[in-house]
Amino acid sequence: MVKRWVMVCDKFDRRRQLSGDQKSRNYSFLAPPKFCQNSNSDPFQLRSSAVQISVVMRPLEFLCLGILWILAALQQVKSHGSHPFSKIAIHKSTFALNENAGVKASPSVLGLKGENTEWVTLKYSSPNPSSDDWIGVFSPANFSSSSCPMDNPRVYPPLLCSAPIKFLYANYTNPKYKTTGRGLLKLQLINQRSDFSFALFSGGLAKPKVVAISNRVTFANPDAPLYPRLAQGKDWNEMTVTWTSGYGIDEAEPLVEWSQNGKDLMRSPAGTLTFDRNSMCGAPARTVGWRDPGFIHTSFLKELWPNNEYTYKLGHRLTNGSYIWSSTYKFRAPPYPGQNSLQRVVIFGDMGKDEADGSNEFNDFQHGSLNTTRTLIQDLKNIDIVFHIGDICYANGYLSQWDQFTAQIGPIASTVPYMIASGNHERDWPGSGSFYETMDSGGECGVVAQNMFYVPAENREKFWYVSDYGMFRFCVANTELDWREGTEQYKFIEHCLASVDRQKQPWLIFLAHRVLGYSSCTFYAEQGSSSEPMGRESLQSLWQKYKVDLAIYGHVHSYERTCPIYQNICTNDEKHYYKGALNGTIHVVAGGGGASLSPFITLQTKWSIYRDYDYGFVKLTAFDHSNLLFEYKKSSDGRVYDSFRLSRDYRDILACAVDSCPSTTLAS
Repeated sequence: MVKRWVMVCDKFDRRRQLSGDQKSRNYSFLAPPKFCQNSNSDPFQLRSSAVQISVVMRPLEFLCLGILWILAALQQVKSHGSHPFSKIAIHKSTFALNENAGVKASPSVLGLKGENTEWVTLKYSSPNPSSDDWIGVFSPANFSSSSCPMDNPRVYPPLLCSAPIKFLYANYTNPKYKTTGRGLLKLQLINQRSDFSFALFSGGLAKPKVVAISNRVTFANPDAPLYPRLAQGKDWNEMTVTWTSGYGIDEAEPLVEWSQNGKDLMRSPAGTLTFDRNSMCGAPARTVGWRDPGFIHTSFLKELWPNNEYTYKLGHRLTNGSYIWSSTYKFRAPPYPGQNSLQRVVIFGDMGKDEADGSNEFNDFQHGSLNTTRTLIQDLKNIDIVFHIGDICYANGYLSQWDQFTAQIGPIASTVPYMIASGNHERDWPGSGSFYETMDSGGECGVVAQNMFYVPAENREKFWYVSDYGMFRFCVANTELDWREGTEQYKFIEHCLASVDRQKQPWLIFLAHRVLGYSSCTFYAEQGSSSEPMGRESLQSLWQKYKVDLAIYGHVHSYERTCPIYQNICTNDEKHYYKGALNGTIHVVAGGGGASLSPFITLQTKWSIYRDYDYGFVKLTAFDHSNLLFEYKKSSDGRVYDSFRLSRDYRDILACAVDSCPSTTLAS
């Protein structure tokens, strides 16, 4: 058995150049079930009779065996944190449909009024109830298929085509279930271009038995255009709109209808992308975690007037000439670069997703995610742009989670630009060119994130880019690809920092997922460091030379702020009100978006000004070219728990600090 390590910061990965001793994460990704690896090993005692069974069994039995096949695969999936499914003893599973047990889901048709999210009521019964009984949610409903591709030719139908989405214990809201044998649950479903079914299990997690399967539930139009995600384009006066639908380009033409204050309606076409199972780098994304992503459309709304409000809706023109339209949304166009106006930016990392119905799911460790989302929605009128700097939804190869994440952030991403950066849980996979040779992406190797969200990068596979927003210049790096001196990314970073006009855009911000600056996280301390190996060594000279104000990271799931610092030395003794030149860069860890928290070392370093072991996010407010407000807010209540102000003039940026100006002599 592979040795498991408990990593206090959710991070253990080391570059292969540093060490050949690759530690195993505290979960392992899916390997083929044992009976797939060895035809002589068969926990279900199916062996050579598998083909015969698949031929003669009734459709319902066929479906149930598919469930067992899914769970057999899940036995080997251990998630980040404590994975609920890892506790299921699948090798003891049995198929035990009971005609006196049942599951009824209602309503069977959702979204009759155009809703994209609905609650389903489950009524279920068992003649032999137990406190260990549980309900599993599956989509597509018919998740067994004789044509589902598999990596192992020795495995015969029924084959697994999709993974369960989540589960709840039968007594979750039914304390008398064990006595009455009857229960009722309410589960939240989103439109995901397919139908759903629900299975009742008895025997607990140790000896699970499939007892009953529900009727199918579907949305009225599963192909509808859904979950718009705004992002800044490559030009300052351009907004991009990305969304997901079930319509391919052979079925319908995608477009966005938009206008300024409802006048002069315009229509802009959209490009369409998708990807298939073969685009994934490994399991589970390529196997049980695979789910058809549908079609991803992006439209470019150009020549916007700065700060003006626009309305828009997503559309598809069908081959018969009729149109399918989404709801109507609003956004405000970005300010002109250098424009002197109130500008408010929210930054965080590692948010993930969570379930409003309280159910367990894959990667069930992001319990701060809903609080962060709700707090941002409540304050959305005071937010202009959002940066989610890596570890987006922690799908980890279970692609259904991406739809659920885009639904969760829908009210935010449909209203303000939602800019993302690449993290280890989006990109890393052995042999895929990632800087770290870990399996953190679950086989996605960046493909899903690069398609689901638009970023204004020259090459979206590289995922580094410049984002200008009014008085801000953001240089967004990709820590999952090599950033060291001499690399292509290093040259990009220097060009981004060097090319900004600080008279027009005084606030220069460096964003990245992994901590390349400073952190008091326990894991880094155990490595004898306070950041990723070689992080500062390669980049601190650039931050100092170009007078970067803030460097903000995720990856460590907590909050921390340093003093203005250069080469481990604080360059300014102030803590809450900085006047004039900083003479260094303030480093901030803002990875408390929602995933399980990361503890700090007990030693209080001189450079660490404020730490918070809690969920939260950072907000920057530029009042003008001379005054910036930094705030750290907790997700639980939206209140400010740490802050500072920065006031300076343009001449303070021009002034020389240590290593920020070229050496000169009187003779030169």
